[in-house]
Amino acid sequence: MSGEPISRRRALGLLGLGTAGATGWAAGWDTPRSDRLKPAAQGGRFAEPQVLASHDGLLDVRLVAASGVRLAGRETAGWGFNGTSPGPTLQVRPGDLLRVRLVNHIDQPTNLHTHGLHVSPSGNSDNPFLTIEPGASFDYAMRIPAGHPAGTFWYHPHHHGTVADQIFAGLVGALLVEGAGGEDDLPVHSDRLLLVTDTTLDGAGRVASPSMMAKMRGREGELVLVNGQHQPVITAAPGSVQRWRVINACVSRVLVLRLDGHRLTHVALDGAFLPAPVDRDQVVLAPGNRADLLVRPTGRGRYALISDPYDRGGLGMMGGGPSTGGPVVLATLAAAGPAATSPSVPVRLSAPAVPHGPADRQRRLAFAMGMGRMGMGGMGFTIDGRTFDPDRDDQSVVLDTVEEWTVVNTSPMAHPFHLHVWPFHVLAGSAGMPPAGVLQNVVLVPARGWVRLRIRFSDFAGRSVFHCHILDHEDLGMMATVNVRG
Repeated sequence: MSGEPISRRRALGLLGLGTAGATGWAAGWDTPRSDRLKPAAQGGRFAEPQVLASHDGLLDVRLVAASGVRLAGRETAGWGFNGTSPGPTLQVRPGDLLRVRLVNHIDQPTNLHTHGLHVSPSGNSDNPFLTIEPGASFDYAMRIPAGHPAGTFWYHPHHHGTVADQIFAGLVGALLVEGAGGEDDLPVHSDRLLLVTDTTLDGAGRVASPSMMAKMRGREGELVLVNGQHQPVITAAPGSVQRWRVINACVSRVLVLRLDGHRLTHVALDGAFLPAPVDRDQVVLAPGNRADLLVRPTGRGRYALISDPYDRGGLGMMGGGPSTGGPVVLATLAAAGPAATSPSVPVRLSAPAVPHGPADRQRRLAFAMGMGRMGMGGMGFTIDGRTFDPDRDDQSVVLDTVEEWTVVNTSPMAHPFHLHVWPFHVLAGSAGMPPAGVLQNVVLVPARGWVRLRIRFSDFAGRSVFHCHILDHEDLGMMATVNVRG
């Protein structure tokens, strides 16, 4: 595809699209539209969070969850880690010990989930059942396996009932696993982190509270940010190759990524390499998904990175979904200066093999919505007809077995399925898309559709959870437990 710069007409058409066109959501917030925070500026120079890297096999950090962060160029009452949103990027290697002292200075219970990491779910590791009360702290210790794949991961709170609010307020951060032997090296000129969040703020910089209807739909914020910035400018030389690590850290928004005038070379999904690079016009990321993309400016000019609307479905008789807004500009790629020599992209990548042979067990899980036990006419969000109970074992699995799970979605909305600790291969789905052939930890299950997964429950016994990664749905009950017994 040719690399034509954005025309003046196109630029005028895109102006301001970094605030999501949420016409159907005007009643979704308790703050009048006239009293909403506007970005201080757009088009500032792209910046990344501070990187905290391990040394001699150890990364020992202190993360303070507290109010008061800069978003969209303004000081706000949003929440962050160590004073920023996103928080610092944690960088580890296979075999490292990750120690985190989490200090809770917000007014809600919280905890920490290292999204996508294959680490123990027990004790003070990636344990979703822990509670850290306001004013308290907790010491996490997570051993990264020696054979852990290099890739792009992230961290965020996972205290049931408050997850959506805390992530929407800004409590997110990236977590990168570097290759022990350079197996994650790609021929690129620069490596960029693009952590995408959305939120809605009032004129005083306070995070807006969604209505119950917005929660049932899955809230989408009116400000869509990259690394806490509004439409930052990423610079590059024509012909150079950048690796963009894109994290969808939104509560509910599905990102449909495209770059004006270019195709995106997709090389990794959810922290694992694809079998081979794939050139795409669009890359779709459900909430929680990550994609590593190679971007090569084909000419001088400015090119918008855009997220197009995605129809997540609706609430049946209770009304349509929120997917009525227009495209949203996330960032701008500005190519200028002398041309660079373009390195060649590898033909093959180191994707983990799909386990073959018969599964040890098959299961069928049902995600459903219906008039439930929420009261006041609310809608229930269930898995296998039940809302979340942390004291109940919903699925019992034998360690070191391979299972096939068919996740059926009987509802009129799409639901991203996320399993902690144990990644899976997608074998097939009702949408008919060819499987990516890569280990994932989030997959979008279409409305009235299904996906079939193959999961190897290896290395770690213990209890953890699986859930819808529309985080309002998770908080409303669409989560269940899995107990892997050694």
